[in-house]
Parts: sequence; C-alpha cells; structure tokens
Amino acid sequence: MNNSEKSIWQNNQFKSYLGSTAFSGIAYAMQYLLISWLLIGVLLLPADRVGVIQAIMGIPGIFLMLWGGASADRTDPRSLLVRVYAVAPVLPLFLLVVDQGQWLNVWTVALWGLGMSVITSFSSPAHQAILNRVSGADLQKGVAASTAVMFLVQMIGLGMAGQMDRFGLSAVLVIQGVCLVMGAVMIRRLTAQVPVSAPPESALRVIVEGFRATYRDRVIFDVLVVNFISSIFNAGAFMTVFPFIIKRIYDGDAMLLAIMMIVFYGGAMLSNLMMLRFMPFVQPGRLFLWLQLSRIIIVFLLWIEPGWWLLVLTIIAWGINMGVTSTIARTIVQESAEAAFRGRILSVFNLGLLGSAPIGALLLGWIIESFGTLNALIPSMIVSLVLFIYGVYFTGVWDYRSPTT
Repeated sequence: MNNSEKSIWQNNQFKSYLGSTAFSGIAYAMQYLLISWLLIGVLLLPADRVGVIQAIMGIPGIFLMLWGGASADRTDPRSLLVRVYAVAPVLPLFLLVVDQGQWLNVWTVALWGLGMSVITSFSSPAHQAILNRVSGADLQKGVAASTAVMFLVQMIGLGMAGQMDRFGLSAVLVIQGVCLVMGAVMIRRLTAQVPVSAPPESALRVIVEGFRATYRDRVIFDVLVVNFISSIFNAGAFMTVFPFIIKRIYDGDAMLLAIMMIVFYGGAMLSNLMMLRFMPFVQPGRLFLWLQLSRIIIVFLLWIEPGWWLLVLTIIAWGINMGVTSTIARTIVQESAEAAFRGRILSVFNLGLLGSAPIGALLLGWIIESFGTLNALIPSMIVSLVLFIYGVYFTGVWDYRSPTT
C-alpha cells in the first residue's frame, strides 16, 4: 500500500464522512425499494400511473437540488447537512403512523416519497462538496471509496426493505428513521468548517452563476449531457422497467426484487473496489465512453428474457457497468470543478440525475403499457450507441486528461 492509500484510510475526517455516507445510503436505498414495491406490489398500479407518480415525487426536487447546491457554496455544508438530517426522520415516522392507522394509499405514499425526494435533493450537493475537503490529494480514490461504500450499504438497505412482507412496513420504517439520525451524528463528527467570507447574494444569482460555471468548462458540460441522456434510458430502465420485469416476467415478490437489486449493487461495489487498485486514471473519459457502448450487450441480454443463471450474471455485469460509469463521471466533474463553484456544479450534475428520473419514469412507463415490459429496454440500446458516437467525435471527453496524474 502506498502513502496516498495510507493517508486516506487513516484520515478520521474521511472515516466520519464514510460513516455518514453509509447510514444515509441505507435509508435512501430502503426508500427506493419501498416506493417501488408499495406502488407496484401493494397498490398494484399500472406502469403508466407509476411513472406519473414517480415524476410528481421527483420534479420538486429538481429545483431544490439547485438551491441545495447554492446553499452548499454560500454556507458551511456540514452544518447544512446536520439540519437536513435532523428533519428527515419525521418522514418515515409519518408513514409509520399512516401504516398503523391503515391509511396507506396513493396519496399518502406519494406525499412521503415527495418529502424524501426533497431531503435527498437538498442534502446531496452539500454531502458531495464535503468530499473534496476530506479526501485532499486522493480525490479519485475518495470518490471510488465513498461510492463503493454507498453501493455496499445500498445492498444492506435493500435487504432490510425486502423484509417488508415478513416483518411489516412499520418495522422497516423505524430502521430507516434510525439510519437518518445516525447520518446526522456522523456528519457532526467532522470538525473542519468552511469559512464564509463572500458577501451574501441572492439564491437566484448564485444558481445562475453555477450554470455559467458548468457551461464554461466544456468537459464538465459534455459529461453532464452524456450522463443526463444516459440516465433517462439506462438508469430509467433500472428504476422503472426492472421492477416490472421482476413482477410481471419472473412473477417475483418484494424479496426477489430486493435480492436482484442487491446483486446489481454488489456488481457496482465490486467495480469500485477494483478501480481503487488502478487509480488514478490518466484518461478516464475513454473508459466512460467505452462503457456506454458495452451497455448495449447487457441490456440486450435482459431484453431476450434470459433464464435465471444468465439473468443473475447479466445483472452483475449491469451493476459493474453502472458502478464504473457513475464513479468516473462524478470524478471528472469533481476534479475539474472550480472550488468556488463546486457545490453548485455538483448540484447541476445531480440535477441531471434527478431530472432524468421523472422523464424516464413517464416515458418508460408509457412504453411498458403500450409496447410491453421488455420492449421498454430497446431505447436504452439505441441511446447507448448514439452517446458513444457523440462522446467520441463531438465532445472533449475522449481526450480528457486527469489533472491529478
């Protein structure tokens, strides 16, 4: 192990950051499976209605993501996160009361999901802005390590949420609330604060400056464009189409969905642990674009309705592919972003991920009901080819060289 590896793992601030990533990641992973299964497996809604509800829950968070990024640059992100995580446990408590009172319906689930979307949108830019501060010179490894931990705890969270049919929704919600509280506790352990020396500005002006800073750096802008379009059809395929594949094609339940998602995130975690051995990458953009192309094979295998053994291998490969592309995209953005605009640029990056979710849910939900569940995977294959060609020949991503090497 070299010195840079020792420094990051012996850094108590980084360990506390990973602790916060772990606890909040468990809560957010539980959230995704709970929303999907409550709408699909409990309330038995069709795909087009699920898509509309997911879009309604996600759209307000798009605007709050920008506000959260502006707040992360204008204030101390640590204090901001402590306040957000302190409020967050109210939401699982709300749904627990709803469940105990037998008031579970589309409106109460949507209200709970909307609230958690707001919490996620406001906290994500601040959480990621802190990573640069606690990683120091080992930013690529810091991103890979924190992403690997995130994928690991997502598997844990999915496993817990998958026990909903066995132990009841209320028990799962209690665990989610406790994890959010612990996320706040771990963030409070960070000691360094960011001094705010700039004069106060209007939130709108700060947000506009963040967009300008994003557009000024063409590599960041190009990565965001590729990532946004890819997320609509590829992340959308996982978030919207995959639960219906498990439910309708393989006649699965909440536990089976949880297991298959754990397999997916297991592949994603494995990919980040492997990347730690080879980082820093000199030209990470090339790997990012090649994996866009290779995703065609993975989605094609899902489309042909494979048997169980091939399905599991395909899901592992899908997770590895997503794990590498998401980590590299985030790394390029974080190591290229101007320090004064980092929170806002990261909020624009997350905005692309968050904004793609309702678009993908609406579009893919309609395709599922109109053309069949598996045929909703076809746009992903087409888009992956187009993005590879666009990225290689029309952007600077292919030639990007990391400043840390």
